[in-house]
Order: sequence, then C-alpha cells, then structure tokens
Amino acid sequence: MRTRRGDHSRWTFLTSHARVLLAIARDPGARLRDVAAECGITERTVQGIVSDLEAAGYLTRSRAADGRRNQYRIDTASPFRHPAEAGHDIAGLLALLATRPAGGRDGAPDDSVRHG
Repeated sequence: MRTRRGDHSRWTFLTSHARVLLAIARDPGARLRDVAAECGITERTVQGIVSDLEAAGYLTRSRAADGRRNQYRIDTASPFRHPAEAGHDIAGLLALLATRPAGGRDGAPDDSVRHG
C-alpha cells in the first residue's frame, strides 16, 4: 500500500544528525534549545549530536563576540560517513536543504560555512 505525501508516517529521510547540521547551517549562532525545537528533539539530544559532529570534524564551535553564545562553523568539505555516499561531501546537502523554501526563514549567513 502506498502512502500519500501528506501522510506523516513514522520514518523520515533525514537523521537527527542531518537535521541538527542543517539547523546550524541556517543559523550558526542558534541556541541549542532553538535547534531542538526546530528539529523536534530534546536539547540534551542536540547537545550529544553537536558533540558527535564536532568530534567527527563536521563543525567547530567557538564563543560568539558577545561571550554568551556559541558560534558554529561547518566544514562543507567533510565527506558523508556511509559508503553508499562515498565521494560526496556535505556541501551538496547543505546547498540543497540549508535554505528554506519561499515563505520560510532565510539561509545561513556567508560566514557560517567554511569551504575547505
């Protein structure tokens, strides 16, 4: 039986790691609680995912100029982790999905992503 596009079944195409990365690409100064709300997961889960992404070299975190928040930079040259996507880097994913469709929020500022 085929499901309709409007049917919100239990599975999705993107993992929580991908959603968090995309949310950070859209707003590299976002608070983790805001990322959690956007992704539909807990703040604690987002903290773990950000740690995973940082440890794997997908992003780096530093203190923002105000000293109160973190600022994130994404290394777009980082490769996908699964062998099925070997030879591709995350730049394509970010280019495709990091900006919102018309009527949504704008994409990430130019300095949020490091091409490398």
